[in-house]
Parts: sequence; C-alpha cells; structure tokens
Amino acid sequence: MVAVVGYAPAWLFVAVVLGLVLIAQWELYRMFTRVGVAADAGWGLLLGGLVVLAFAAGGALRPWLVPFALSLAVAGCLALGLRRATGAGFDWAGLALTLLGICYCAWLLGHTIWLRELPNGAALTFLVLGVTWCGETAAYFVGRRWGRRKLAPRVSPAKTVEGAVAQLVASVAAALVASAAALLPGLTPVHALGIGVTLGVLGQIGDLAESFLKRGAETKDASRLLPGHGGLLDRLDSLLFNVPALYYYVKLFSSSP
Repeated sequence: MVAVVGYAPAWLFVAVVLGLVLIAQWELYRMFTRVGVAADAGWGLLLGGLVVLAFAAGGALRPWLVPFALSLAVAGCLALGLRRATGAGFDWAGLALTLLGICYCAWLLGHTIWLRELPNGAALTFLVLGVTWCGETAAYFVGRRWGRRKLAPRVSPAKTVEGAVAQLVASVAAALVASAAALLPGLTPVHALGIGVTLGVLGQIGDLAESFLKRGAETKDASRLLPGHGGLLDRLDSLLFNVPALYYYVKLFSSSP
C-alpha cells in the first residue's frame, strides 16, 4: 500500500483503485443473491468502472466527466430495469441493488483518485488510511477487553459504546500525531482535531452501514476473499465514507493541508 500510494505512477494507482472497487462491488452483488435479490452484475460493474475512470479522466480540465458518468450510470440502471417488468410485477429490488453498488462502491471510493491528485495528495491518502486504521484497531481491542454496552445491537451485535469512544479518541490522536510530527505541511492542530473527529465518527457510520447491508443479506462477511477478515468490502467499509469526507474537508477549508 505504501508503494502504491507513495510511488506508483498515476495510471497504476487508478488501476488499483479500479480493481478494489470492482471486487467490492462484486461482493455486494453476490452476497444479496443469497436472499433472492439479483443485480444486473455485469452491467453494474461496467457502469461502476466507468464512474471510476471518469474520476481519473476528469479533474480541473474536465470536471463534468464525473457527474456525466454518474448520470449515465443512473439512466442506464433505470433502462435496464425495463427488462425486469414481467407479468408478475416489477423487480425493483434488483434494480436498486445494481444502482447501490455503483453509488456505494464506485462513487465513494473513486474519490481516492481525486484525493491523491491534490497538493500533498499522497500524504493526505496516508493520513486517511492511518487515522481510519488506528481508530478501527483501537475499537477492536478496547471493545473486546472492556466493551459492555452495545452500540447498535440489531445491526452489529459485537460493536460496543466503549469501542466507539476508543475509535474516536484514537482517530483524533493519530491525526494530532501526524500534525505534531509535521508529516503533512499545513496540518495545524486545529485541522488535525477536525479531521480526527470527522473521520472517527464517519468511519464508524460507514462500518455500521455495511453491517446493515450484511444483515439484510443475512450474511456475516461480504465474502471469504481475505481469510480471517472476510471480504474486501469488510476492509473498505470505513474508508468508503472517510475518503470522500477528507477530500471535501480539504476542499472546504482552503487553509487546510
């Protein structure tokens, strides 16, 4: 990951992001087949890939490419839905799942490309990875050792209030350490605090959102791709929310890194 983020040429970084998106999107589609909801997986992956490539081909010169690609994906999914109209009714669930995969995986994670293209983009990408993973690690160990009160028992029975607090504290601490060590030019303690709180909260919402989807699909893990961890989507759930959050934080606060 360090090599890809810090040293890989732009095309290789885009290829890695594209691969991550398509695998996560495929896992989402696959896990819902267990409860009888079938997405147009092939078309969904094609349109999702188009959205990711639009992030790469867009930028300051062609900023319209991303909304164009997303609009095309939405219109395409609705057009595909016409094939699902049968005498027995309309398969809205499959149509909604196809579109969800594009918006949830391709649109959100596609912001990684834009984040890395910012000034100090590699450092910003390391920041979102480090803050997110430090927070998740703290939540895991504190929750297992001292967790007593359930955070969202119907969605994710294993998560606790104590673990959630630990994740927030660790996220803020990681961002403040990055500021104190001057790992990112312009990252003041005030912005480090803001970034830590933002990522510490939204990362947990992203985690719970994926747990909500898995409960709907009646499965524990998105797949068995990563033994001991579940699927790739299980590893990316917090980053799906945190990457766009950091990107827009930087864009909103021009004095930030």
